[in-house]
Amino acid sequence: MFIKLLCFFPLFFISGSATIFWNPFFNFPVQNQNNKPSFRGENAETGYKGKWELVSQNSGVSAMHAILLPKVNKVLMYDATIWRISKFPLPPQKMPCHMVDPVNKIQDCWCHSVLFNIETSELQALKIETDTWCSSGGLTVDGNLVSTGGYRGGANTARYLSTCDNCDWKEYPTALADPRWYATQVTLPDGGFIVVGGRDAFSYEYIPREGQSNKKSIFLPFLRDTSDNINLGKQNFFRLENNLYPFVHLATDGNLFIFANNRSILFNPTANKVVRELPVLPGGSRNYPASGMSVLLPIKLYVENPKDIPADVLVCGGAQWDAFYFAETKKQLMPALKDCGRISIMNKNAVWKKEVMPSARVMGDMTILPTGDVLMINGAKTGTSAWGDAEEPNLIPVLYKSNAKRGNRFQELASGTIPRMYHSSAVLLPDGKVLVAGSNTNDGYRYDVKYPTELRVEKFSPPYLDPSLATLRQNILVDTSDKIINYGKRFSVKVKSKELRLSKLGDLKLTMYAPAFTTHGISMNQRLLILGVVDVINNVWPGIHNIIAVAPPSGKVAPPGYYLFYVVYKGVPSVGTWIQIK
Repeated sequence: MFIKLLCFFPLFFISGSATIFWNPFFNFPVQNQNNKPSFRGENAETGYKGKWELVSQNSGVSAMHAILLPKVNKVLMYDATIWRISKFPLPPQKMPCHMVDPVNKIQDCWCHSVLFNIETSELQALKIETDTWCSSGGLTVDGNLVSTGGYRGGANTARYLSTCDNCDWKEYPTALADPRWYATQVTLPDGGFIVVGGRDAFSYEYIPREGQSNKKSIFLPFLRDTSDNINLGKQNFFRLENNLYPFVHLATDGNLFIFANNRSILFNPTANKVVRELPVLPGGSRNYPASGMSVLLPIKLYVENPKDIPADVLVCGGAQWDAFYFAETKKQLMPALKDCGRISIMNKNAVWKKEVMPSARVMGDMTILPTGDVLMINGAKTGTSAWGDAEEPNLIPVLYKSNAKRGNRFQELASGTIPRMYHSSAVLLPDGKVLVAGSNTNDGYRYDVKYPTELRVEKFSPPYLDPSLATLRQNILVDTSDKIINYGKRFSVKVKSKELRLSKLGDLKLTMYAPAFTTHGISMNQRLLILGVVDVINNVWPGIHNIIAVAPPSGKVAPPGYYLFYVVYKGVPSVGTWIQIK
């Protein structure tokens, strides 16, 4: 009788300054009057909308391009060398000026590329000479950067930057067959790269080995067919394009999802074959200069040997197809798009399912968070990309809850104060914060205009970093956890925890994040995987739990290389640690 009565008696425990009562018949604690965390299912919710903090007044260069580099934990930022000036001079003892024009003896003595220390905000000068304006990039298996394309002399260039203390750029100006200005670089299942599109480049090509050059590219009619123009009569046309910086995501079967303008295909680059044409996404144009946003939503791997792994793509915002014409020629700024489309790309009968954001957004950034939710940040509410072609900065970040039911996925967060429009960037950091930098709506470094060149750097803390949730944050013991994992194999991660027990069901998620190369509102190679948890061995030492997980099955799902690994408990991520999959 006593045992039966105990089953109905509410237990309680102390969490910080709040008492949380536990009813064993329900899968959530009920919060007391202190208004501290409440739990619904696997996530903790507090109503906290995040926090902004200014971490640097001077990034040195305008952060047109940005990526977090593994091992060194620094954010690489670079701009366009065509401007010939920045806010960070080259160190004369180590880096002599670059001769831009030998005839007129014009030199460039400024940095256009820096490493930003995410802990101290210190800058490290790098020297780059070919023009990186509107270029692309991605990480190798060893965590080094490969950058491609750019403007004029940089358009056919492949660049290499190793992650070591004294490393600097190596540049090969004839590596690519076609000029790649506003092109997209994608990591393939074997760790190699492909670069797709660009202005006047209706083609793709594989990036050659360092020091080698491609003799020809491969024509892709889809890129030509998705380009917009306005007929002005008398054989005059205004180029809208709307298909630059195409959204390209590696699908879970090894094919490429390619989205340009308002159309998309699944494409097999090895066979040079369109596998499937997907429906048109109505509402407007989504690629540069209409400049919407896109992510491959988190890939769920809940079994050891999954087959036919689902994959969803999200495309949000952008502009009406002719908005760039009105912005450029008449300075009439049309409202940005407010809608999103979501599609299951592995489904042969896939259709777009539409949703509406809380506000319109063009030139925004999408960052996948360790929890699997998506942060929409930066951008404007009217106009398009290009110099001075947008107004009404969108200062309010939005959280897209990818696992919620349609109609309940959007949550507005704490407003920022710094306009982040054309040429802004956002980078997920190991501690779960998002570094936000850049914004330059001007042709060069200018500070006497309405939207000046922005060199301040901020960090945004998403809701899961509410201080009242700190006790839920697991601490990965890096020295006793596996750092190199193999496809399809089990591996171990140990955490120090304030929880007496961790369950492998519901409350616990393990995620792997591939750092994005972000520029112009596009985040190349960004992906997050939710791994299968095999077992949790609690209290292998007091307060230490051992989690057994399964690595992704192949390079089609997770290309080889470095990933940030997080342990997410009740919706609160640990500090991420670097792991490498081979």
